[in-house]
Amino acid sequence: MLAKRRTLSLAKRGFDFEIFMWLFVRLSALAMYLFALIGLVGALIMGARTQVNFADLMRWTFMPDSNHVLMNTTLNNIANLDVWVTLFWKIMGSLFVTFAAAHGLHGLLSVVEDYLKNSAVRRFLRYFVLVLTVVGIAIAIYVVWTK
Repeated sequence: MLAKRRTLSLAKRGFDFEIFMWLFVRLSALAMYLFALIGLVGALIMGARTQVNFADLMRWTFMPDSNHVLMNTTLNNIANLDVWVTLFWKIMGSLFVTFAAAHGLHGLLSVVEDYLKNSAVRRFLRYFVLVLTVVGIAIAIYVVWTK
């Protein structure tokens, strides 16, 4: 005799918020890897392959700020650093910060839901963490766009 299946098909279960968040966490992790790869390739193309060490290359990959690169490296060709101040790199930095913060927010909210029993404390922490994340994203995007 065959064992009865314990899972429901997607058609019977429906597409609810939990499935959406499960999918979002997986896709946001893939998006962060993609943004990091694009930043790494961009840094290598723009002259970082021979003139910086690994730590500076990672700094350049995740937060391409020409002031940090100038202060922490011995780059000879300073004209290439203005390439980082384009609309493309500002959008990439903004998307990376947004996806990383939203990904972390979901993880933190999962911990709050799993380990706190008091519903009033859970509700307060949900809103507090959400507001803190939105403010953090706004500050990070402001820094990316005004540097």
